[in-house]
Amino acid sequence: GDWANYVDSPLRAFENELGVQPPVGFWDPAGFTAEGNQYDFYRRRCIELKHGRVAMLACTGYIVQEFVRFPGFLSPSSSIKFADIPNGLAAVEKVPAVGWFQYTVFCGICDLWLCHQVPSNPPGKLTTRLFGEGITNYQYGSIGLPGYLGGKPVEDPELKKKKLNAELANGRLAMMAIIGMFFQDGLTGSAWGDWANYVDSPLRAFESELGVQAPVGFWDPAGFTSDGDVSNFKRRRSVELKHGRISMMATMGYITPEVVGKLPGYLSPSAGLKFADIPNGLAAISKVPSLGWAQIAAYFGFVEFSGGFEDYKSGTPGDYGFKVLTSSDPEEKTKKLSAEIANGRLAMMAIIGMFFQDGLTGSAWGDWALYTASPLRAFESELGVQAPVGFWDPAGFTADGNAENFARRRQTELKHGRIAMLATMGYITPEITGKFPGYLSPSLGLKFADVPNGLAALSKVPTA
Repeated sequence: GDWANYVDSPLRAFENELGVQPPVGFWDPAGFTAEGNQYDFYRRRCIELKHGRVAMLACTGYIVQEFVRFPGFLSPSSSIKFADIPNGLAAVEKVPAVGWFQYTVFCGICDLWLCHQVPSNPPGKLTTRLFGEGITNYQYGSIGLPGYLGGKPVEDPELKKKKLNAELANGRLAMMAIIGMFFQDGLTGSAWGDWANYVDSPLRAFESELGVQAPVGFWDPAGFTSDGDVSNFKRRRSVELKHGRISMMATMGYITPEVVGKLPGYLSPSAGLKFADIPNGLAAISKVPSLGWAQIAAYFGFVEFSGGFEDYKSGTPGDYGFKVLTSSDPEEKTKKLSAEIANGRLAMMAIIGMFFQDGLTGSAWGDWALYTASPLRAFESELGVQAPVGFWDPAGFTADGNAENFARRRQTELKHGRIAMLATMGYITPEITGKFPGYLSPSLGLKFADVPNGLAALSKVPTA
């Protein structure tokens, strides 16, 4: 139906409130107002205004100190001048403890006595809460000035609405802005400015390292290097190189037998097992004898321990003295080392992709039409496999190829679908053809026409 007709919906309860502005209109994605509770809305609006005002003051406080500071001493006893206090988050550890205590007391006085929200007043219209009630208490006028200092409320309704909407919009913007300032300040040492100036930021510690390549540049979304610890960076770089080299070897190990064939002769003469008998990929795991796995593990251990674990502590990460592919030309060497990191990263992604495709299809590549034995193909000819998506099972419920489980889920799907079709028709039909004549409950005098359509009917239908 037409949304304009649903005038009684709780979703419409607050559509005409202040703060409902284009382009989003009334925006409540979390559904806080879905129940239409006026008290809860009033409480949340008071909180929104308070947070917005504090955020606007905080943003202004960040900005003003970049241009002007108070003269003189913040703490004469500690010989701390206002000029000695850095701007932003760095000030937290510079302000004396008694200063923070004074801030806390002042905020408490403001919250408890100077800026009181009377429940009968509109949200954000504050008064004092001093002794004497109405005799000594006063309200605040335009831009927060109290009445005795000339503060007067705005009389023009349209101008007042415009200003109140502007306050809400600016407060919302300020809440986003101050969080952004906190993050940028914490990461760079300043809440704004040219990134090129933040030379002391820990984020810049590794910008010139190998592996910082276009198009992403220095990319560390998980923030592993945010502390600027060089030792940790070198250790992770050593691990990255080792994993990349192993992945490159593994990827080649997958590809080579498919292209050039396998070694001649026997893998295990005692077991009569030839190299040609070992399938490629994950299927080989169950074919290699236990003694073969022990030999592979022993070789890995020999390589690992002979190379040592101190490369990142005593020298260049990944440098084990193997100089076959290096270069004496510094630029060429940097190019090759960068290529190694890039290829290793690609190989780590590639080998994981090969594992997945091999596990699901029986081969790490090839024509999908050839994977006739894959459990993913077990139900491709069933009803419901339709264009454009074909057989679609993103959750992998049918990955095991179990026909009994598939039949049970198909039965459940059909049952739910039939019930949903009936329910949908039940919603639509009364709106078009009307309702049954007569009584739903003669004993209660309840007619079919008295029962509303949809969810509202739940509270109207008798228990019996």
